[in-house]
Amino acid sequence: MTGAKPDLAELEPDELETELSALGARPFHARQLYRWVHSRGLERLEGMTDLPRHLRSQLSRAFTFSTPQIAARERSVDGTEKFLFTLADGKTIESVFIPDTPSMTFCVSTQAGCAMRCRFCLTGQMGLMRHLTAGEIAGQVRVLARELKLQERRFNLVFMGMGEPLHNYDATMKSLRMLTASQGLAVTPKRITLSTIGILPALKRLAGERWLPNLAVSLHATTDEVRHALIPTSRNQRLTDLIETCRHFPVKHRDRITFEYVLLDGVNDTAGDAVRLGKLLRGLRAKVNLIPLNEAPGIPFSRPSEQQVNRFARSVASRGLVVSVRKSRGRDIRAACGQLIIEDELRGLTTQQLAETVNN
Repeated sequence: MTGAKPDLAELEPDELETELSALGARPFHARQLYRWVHSRGLERLEGMTDLPRHLRSQLSRAFTFSTPQIAARERSVDGTEKFLFTLADGKTIESVFIPDTPSMTFCVSTQAGCAMRCRFCLTGQMGLMRHLTAGEIAGQVRVLARELKLQERRFNLVFMGMGEPLHNYDATMKSLRMLTASQGLAVTPKRITLSTIGILPALKRLAGERWLPNLAVSLHATTDEVRHALIPTSRNQRLTDLIETCRHFPVKHRDRITFEYVLLDGVNDTAGDAVRLGKLLRGLRAKVNLIPLNEAPGIPFSRPSEQQVNRFARSVASRGLVVSVRKSRGRDIRAACGQLIIEDELRGLTTQQLAETVNN
């Protein structure tokens, strides 16, 4: 019984060169093929006209070539666009294009669903369907770049879509190498941000990588009790351990770790929370990104008033931290932070249950 054919979309440049060498091709043929796939976004081998015809025939016999397919596309009143992708096995994922932020930004998924079960996030209510492959992660970017005609433009890339990137560590890191390769889209690491709840073994492993994306840590609480209630899978680690790991994370000169903090009315937005947040992050090269909850059916929390958001932001800033309040984009099409979902099976605690855990 023969194994499955290798997928061209899953290969890094050096892997592609090795595979093509076995077919008698030259190294420059591998570079040409990689450019067609990742920079130009072509999906059909016959269109790669600078490759010899006999090589294209060999490739079609020896390899498969999968690309996420756009099943639906929605545009928000603010210009944000949400893309529904169908994968080769029929699973579906979502990606988002955010214009004018101030640069253009792609928000991509690393898993179909998510196992972290964050109570304020629709994706977390889906559960984990499966991990994405490196080619499926990078494939979202190359299709978006092609469809939006941005292959020759600079854009930012955030791993903040469906899934926890560090829970799918190897595929996520391989996709980053594919996306930054000079033969392809050549996205620079400084334009890439990886958002994580902070899985400690994986976070420590990330710190040892040769190059690093910008790091955004989903904090969302100032006590273990509240964080464990909001993020059930964080129950095996303490906030102090997460912060200590962040203190040892290599941060380039003038860069900072972003700590994301979704604001839930009456749950984690108290005056006491602002004080504790300042103490937790004291001495860290950090910035705090406050995210007023993007409400959605099935999420049992409320968005704080603008007055409360501003009061909390001022209080945190008064403790010497850099603070920003995220402007929600694409809320009308459920493309904003925490709103990506494929299935409607929602579950979670009530606001009252979580509010009772807050230590004022």
